[in-house]
Amino acid sequence: MNTRNHGGLRGSPSALLILAMVMALVVGACADSGAEETTTSAVVEETSTSAAAEETTTSAIAEETTTSAAAEELAVTCEPTAADAEGALIMWERTGGNAQMVDALVCAWNGRNPDRPISLEYIEHTAMVDRLARGLATGDVPDLMGMDLIYGPQFTSADQLLEVTDLVDQDLMATASPGHVATATWEERLYGVPLYADVSALFWNKDLFEAAGLDPETPPTNLTELHDMAAAINGIEDGVYGYYLPGNCAGCNIFTFGPMIWANGGKIEPAAPGDTAMETPEEIQPVLEWARMMHQEGLIDPAAQSEDGATFAQVFGSGNVGIMGTGNFNITLVAGAEGIEGQNPDMNFGVTLIPGLNTGDAASFLGGDIVVVPQGSERLEDAVDFMNFILSDEVQVEVYAKLLNMTTRTDMTDNPYYAENPLLEDVAAAIEIGQTPFTLKFFELINSPQGPWLQMLQRVYYSDDDLATVIADAKSQMEGIINE
Repeated sequence: MNTRNHGGLRGSPSALLILAMVMALVVGACADSGAEETTTSAVVEETSTSAAAEETTTSAIAEETTTSAAAEELAVTCEPTAADAEGALIMWERTGGNAQMVDALVCAWNGRNPDRPISLEYIEHTAMVDRLARGLATGDVPDLMGMDLIYGPQFTSADQLLEVTDLVDQDLMATASPGHVATATWEERLYGVPLYADVSALFWNKDLFEAAGLDPETPPTNLTELHDMAAAINGIEDGVYGYYLPGNCAGCNIFTFGPMIWANGGKIEPAAPGDTAMETPEEIQPVLEWARMMHQEGLIDPAAQSEDGATFAQVFGSGNVGIMGTGNFNITLVAGAEGIEGQNPDMNFGVTLIPGLNTGDAASFLGGDIVVVPQGSERLEDAVDFMNFILSDEVQVEVYAKLLNMTTRTDMTDNPYYAENPLLEDVAAAIEIGQTPFTLKFFELINSPQGPWLQMLQRVYYSDDDLATVIADAKSQMEGIINE
C-alpha cells in the first residue's frame, strides 16, 4: 500500500502526512564582537574596586554566553552529508516514516558535530529487514539505524543490535516514551531510544456537535457516550456520519480501535512462542459488541468497508465525520501550519484520549521509530552521543516541539510551542498512557491484510457470527502463528 508506516497506522501518502513545519534555522557565524570588548573591559577594570570588577566581569560572561548560544542555534535544514565525508557516521532510516523529523534531527546533530556528521540513507521500508540481514552477514552495517518500533523485539531477541543500557543518560531515559522503551528492551537490557513518536487520539468535530445540539466543548468520556453523540450527529446533513472505523486496514484499526480494547483491560497479541493470544475474552467481547452496534446502526459510512488506509488520514478533515480515532498528525493536516496548507482550516475540532467502556479508562497506540546500533558497528560511542543528543532538553523543545512533533520525553510536553497550540498539548497527554504491541511477529499477527486481527474485525463489523466464536478463532490463528 502507498501508506505511511509508524508501527500501526498505515495512513495516507507521506506527502500529506507532514507532521513538521521544517523551517530554515541557520547556525550563526560567530559571536558578537561586542561581547569580547566587554570582557576585555572587565579585565582591565579589575584594577578598580573588586566589587565593580566582579560585577562587570559577570555581566561580560553572561553577555558572551547569551551571544554564543544564539550563534549555535539548532539548524533543522542542511545539505546532505556524503557517506565518504571525513568522520561521517552512516545512518539508515526506513521510508514511509516521519522523514521530516529524522532529517531535522540529523541536521541539528551535524550543525553541532561537524567533525562527525551523520550521512543519512533511506531504505525502502519493506526491504529494511533483508538489507540489515545481508549487512550483518557481510559486516556492511550502518552505525545507526532508525526502525519501526514494533519490530524492536524481533531484532533484539535475535541479538542483532548492540546494547546501550549503561551508556545512555539515565536521567534522560527516566521520562522517555514508555512504548518505545518497551520495544527497545529485551531481557531487561536496552538496545535503543525513541527517534520520533506518533500517538492515536479521539478527534471530534465541534461544528457538527453544535449543529446536532451537543455541547461542542464536551467530548465523549466512554463508549456509551461516544455512541450516543455519534447517533445525534448521524445524518444531520447529507453524507454526515457520527463515527468512522476503516474496514480494510489492519494497521489503522490497531492504531485507533485497539486502544479501546486495551482501555477495557483486553490483551490482543501473544508476545512469543507459548504466550496466550486474546487472553481476556471477557474484556474484549463487550468492545467488539459496541463496534458491531456502531456498524449495524449505520453510524459509520458503509464506504469505510473498503478503506485500506490509503485515504484514512484525510477522512476527518473532510468535515463529514463527527468523531474519529486518528493520530496527532491530523492536527496539522486539518488546520495547517506555517508553510503547510490545511485540508479544512476553518473547521473547529477538539482532541481527547481514546476512551474505553468506563469513564476514566483510556488508552493510545504509541507508534513511531526507535534508533538503534546494529551489531558490527564500530561507532557505538558516537551513536550513543547522538541518542543522548536527541533526548536532551534543548532538542526536545527546539526541534521536536518547535516543529510541532510529539516530544519523545513525557516531561517535555510543557513547552512554549505546545502552549501556543493547545491541541498539541491535548494530544501529548496520550504519550504517558500510550501502549505498543510487544510481539516477535507483529506483521503476521496484526498488520498483514490477511492476518487474524483484520479477519476477526471484518467478521465483527460485517457479519452476524457469534462473537465468542470469532474471538476463539482469532485466538487459535494467532497462537498458531506465534508458535510456528
